[in-house]
Amino acid sequence: MKKYVGKVAAVMAMTMVLSACGGSSATESAAPAADSSSDAATEVAADAVVIKLGTTVNEEDSFQVAAEKFAEIVEAETNGAYVVEIYPNGTLGDERTMLESMQMGTLDMGIITSGPFVNFVPEMGVLDMPFLFASNEEAYKVLDGEVGQELFGLMEGVNLKGLSYAERGFRNLTNSKKAVESLDDLSGLKIRVMENEVYLSTFESLGVNAVPMAWSEALTALQQGTIDGQENPVNVIYSYKLWESQDQLTMTRHTYASAIMTMSLAKFNSLPEDVQTIFEDAAQEAAEYERQWIADGEAEMLAEIIANGVTVIEDIDMDAFKAAVQPTYDAYGAEYADWMAKIEAVLAE
Repeated sequence: MKKYVGKVAAVMAMTMVLSACGGSSATESAAPAADSSSDAATEVAADAVVIKLGTTVNEEDSFQVAAEKFAEIVEAETNGAYVVEIYPNGTLGDERTMLESMQMGTLDMGIITSGPFVNFVPEMGVLDMPFLFASNEEAYKVLDGEVGQELFGLMEGVNLKGLSYAERGFRNLTNSKKAVESLDDLSGLKIRVMENEVYLSTFESLGVNAVPMAWSEALTALQQGTIDGQENPVNVIYSYKLWESQDQLTMTRHTYASAIMTMSLAKFNSLPEDVQTIFEDAAQEAAEYERQWIADGEAEMLAEIIANGVTVIEDIDMDAFKAAVQPTYDAYGAEYADWMAKIEAVLAE
């Protein structure tokens, strides 16, 4: 298990940016910083408060970038009184397990894809509605504004504290069976989706055999061929080298997924008020930093994916895809009507 503490975070984050944008192996260039983390841990002050932060992703992922930036800012702004230890690769459990641990106060923090939150705060499911946002900028306008904060308020009712909306990004479809250029091409494909009713409904509406599954299990299933494909943003396809099992990528951009920097409410409430402010400000800065990291590197990541033999299809009949998911809006329209109205009002401004 690797821990990333203090100022090592800054070095690691910059290394990752350079490696992703340059199209070279992020693993190779990140290794020296990762190896030095254990030495850095010994430099932590004996009386420092250690905050444990978990993710399910590897050290090349954008979640790691956000986590390291957050750790860097918190240590600097508290003069080393608070130190964030990062536990990647699902060391502390899958996303649902980590959310449950934060509820119980046995885990301090996590960066969690927005999808699993619907199991704890049903209203959060509105963010997973297909084709809700046309651009990243639309998503930021909603999430960073009053609507995003209202949803965070609901999380406090289940003992979770939302700090900021980092980014997973617009999700796209990969598979190992055939090129997907039209709705008809989706028929018969067995696709992993997140454990989330809205995602399940979306892909069933598209005619896919949708299989809800934790990400750690999905990776094995893709390699073994027990599922045909999955749906995730470009940065995930890149960081997990999904070209090893997938040779088709269709840029469906069917859903925008955020990555919520989340804290145990009990742990957050235990912090002094000035430290709470530092944590909230650091989380927002880290989220914006990670969003830019993704934007800066996505073209190079996509080029690397293509270079590894993946056929990328960008020109699809998007109107047909949007029309096909109407059953999902029919099923959840009443439940999310008020939230949809709020989102539409923000986007109309």
